[in-house]
Amino acid sequence: MNSDLTEAWERVQDMKEDARSWWHRKLNRKNLTVISLIFLPLLISYVFFIRPPSNFPTEDIYSIKRGESVTFIAQKFEDLNIVRSALALRLVIEFLEAEHEIIAGDYQFKRPLSLFSVARRISTGAFGLEPIRTRIPEGATVEDISIILSERLPRFDADLFLREAGSLEGFLFPDTYFFLPNADVNVSVRAMLDNFEQNLHKIETELSESGRNLDDIVIMASILEKEASIFEDKRKIAGVLWKRIDMGMNLQVDAPFVYFLGKNTFELTLNDLNIDSPYNTYRYKGLPPTAISNPGLDSLKAAVNPDENEYLFYLADHYGVTHYSETYEEHLQKKRLYLGT
Repeated sequence: MNSDLTEAWERVQDMKEDARSWWHRKLNRKNLTVISLIFLPLLISYVFFIRPPSNFPTEDIYSIKRGESVTFIAQKFEDLNIVRSALALRLVIEFLEAEHEIIAGDYQFKRPLSLFSVARRISTGAFGLEPIRTRIPEGATVEDISIILSERLPRFDADLFLREAGSLEGFLFPDTYFFLPNADVNVSVRAMLDNFEQNLHKIETELSESGRNLDDIVIMASILEKEASIFEDKRKIAGVLWKRIDMGMNLQVDAPFVYFLGKNTFELTLNDLNIDSPYNTYRYKGLPPTAISNPGLDSLKAAVNPDENEYLFYLADHYGVTHYSETYEEHLQKKRLYLGT
């Protein structure tokens, strides 16, 4: 048994030696030269032309406009470090016979791509754009929305948005949106306005029966969005505020101060309450001139369907709990009890 194993082992060694000898005989200088002539150009091509640049730009958006030539596109992509060589990209596109098939549009590259992959993407219209989930919370102002969108969308122009949407406070419906990375101001504004219209249909009967106009409902809803978080509290507060308006009383709500002054209830001073501003509802009767936030559906529902109650006053304590009063004396007692003032 041992002799058989020994003999087998010796045969294996002989085969290894024969193979080694064959390889050395075949791998002479001539063969090495041929191999080098084949593989060296391929290696050079890969290193200098095919592989992606070390500083390949990812996440940004790059545009190919209709009518741009292959030469122009190739040079632009080299300048942007998308490819190593404009000439190489042109040659690949010509080899693919895709000179007249370049698809105009916005492209995004999530990871570095080789020369051939870039050529394939732009000749087949593989734009690589994926929707970005963007949440606009209830009560966000136009300025808040501009910040959110500029942080999420590469092409978003916050200054242009503020100019275009500044008069739309209250009508940009808060929701979760899925925008493409190349979405601009017009796309985002249109999406939020359309969403507002769709949700407005849900309360159109109540709106018609309320006897109030849409602008006033939106302004009231924007106040409710800031004054309470619970739906029933919003309805109660709506009942209080509409009643005060109908009675010719000042609203005396603090939420507008956050909008035009940047101060919340607990930061306000007596001087603040005397500021001459149409948003100062301690000084001027009626609603503020515009909405102070973009309200959600619950706040709109509360504004058109307020709770019928006997309250004329309310306050929120340090824990966010709202307390209601029918008389000013009762209101003062609750201020001392819950706010210590």
